[in-house]
Amino acid sequence: MRSVILATLMALYAVAATAFEAEDRAIFGPEGAERQLRIVSSADISFFEPMIRAYRAQNPTVTVDYTVASSSEVMRAVFDEGVAFDIAISSAMDLQVKLANDGLALPHVSNATARLPDWAKWNDTVFAFTQEPAAIVLSKALFEGLNMPENRNALIMVLRENPDLFQGRVGTYDVRQSGLGYLFATQDARVSETYWRLTEVMGALDARLYCCSSDMIDDVVNGELAVAYNVLGSYAANRSDLDAFEIVYPSDFTAIMLRTMLIPQGAENPELARSFVDFVLDNSYDTQGPSVLAVPELAPSVDATVNRIRMGPALLVYLDSFKRKSFLSEWQNAIYQ
Repeated sequence: MRSVILATLMALYAVAATAFEAEDRAIFGPEGAERQLRIVSSADISFFEPMIRAYRAQNPTVTVDYTVASSSEVMRAVFDEGVAFDIAISSAMDLQVKLANDGLALPHVSNATARLPDWAKWNDTVFAFTQEPAAIVLSKALFEGLNMPENRNALIMVLRENPDLFQGRVGTYDVRQSGLGYLFATQDARVSETYWRLTEVMGALDARLYCCSSDMIDDVVNGELAVAYNVLGSYAANRSDLDAFEIVYPSDFTAIMLRTMLIPQGAENPELARSFVDFVLDNSYDTQGPSVLAVPELAPSVDATVNRIRMGPALLVYLDSFKRKSFLSEWQNAIYQ
């Protein structure tokens, strides 16, 4: 489980008004080095460390200061507080697009960005370097004797038929707090009404609400949860305790999130940031390079139903204050009964 740092980063960043909450931090290279690249990211350190170490092998004079925060807190750090990070990495594509749309991201054009497919970049400011499916993680122990559901309708059915077994043992994002959770929820609702029926069923079972995928998967492994809905498949697939759970990519539709990075307008070292962006893009799209997040292969039957979330202004619809308030009101009515 992620270890949440209780203290704020005010002293660390010498910004008296800074109030965004960090979850973890690691420094790669000597502290106080003249060339420092400061990254704020929603990706756990363990997942990004191989890429950082590979980058430093080619740039040994650069120290990388890597701060982990939730996608909502990444947004707060850059949008509300203007903390001087050089790179912002997030799983919440909509929030990244908003930062760029509001003029808070620097444009970057290079050979690496030119090679990207059109769906993997937006306005030369937001760049995707992974495709990560939303998955349902199921406890093998708690599903013993039951059929593993392969889609949302099957999950609804098994939950309704076994309320005693699943009471308090279903987990999903608290979409009021999690930027990625809100993105997945709004995209699910846009694609199918099944999402609302499933949310009502989870609410009737006193669903437990989480900030992040890692915590949900941890609780499936330790027996606290039987079901974790909409977790990142990449986080589940890269664990060492895979024998404890089943990863399901729903056959009705599987949402694919693009993890993106941008260079904030207030970056203190934009040229270092550009070099890092290019390094990540070159290696993420080159199978011979270091892996940031190993994206699982999807079965052909699932691949046909993939719903890749597209970057662009359409993502801003649910960030409108009225639309967000309306969506959260409907979600709360479904999840709290």
